[in-house]
Amino acid sequence: MNKEIKSKIIEVCDAKIAAKGENVGLSFYAFFKNKNDNPKLLMEVAQWWILENKLDHFEKAVKIKEMVKSLN
Repeated sequence: MNKEIKSKIIEVCDAKIAAKGENVGLSFYAFFKNKNDNPKLLMEVAQWWILENKLDHFEKAVKIKEMVKSLN
């Protein structure tokens, strides 16, 4: 994943955690607008989420944030 989407994921996770607490869950769709204006990036994140990490549809924001922070 590129630097911009990693930053966006961390930003969204931080906002969700701040608003709803440490147990808040989210899906990979949370990082994108309702209008699919970048399908290639959406598929890249979906592949990382579903195929590479075998994550459930909803995962804890804290977990996702830490996973993204650990990426090179």
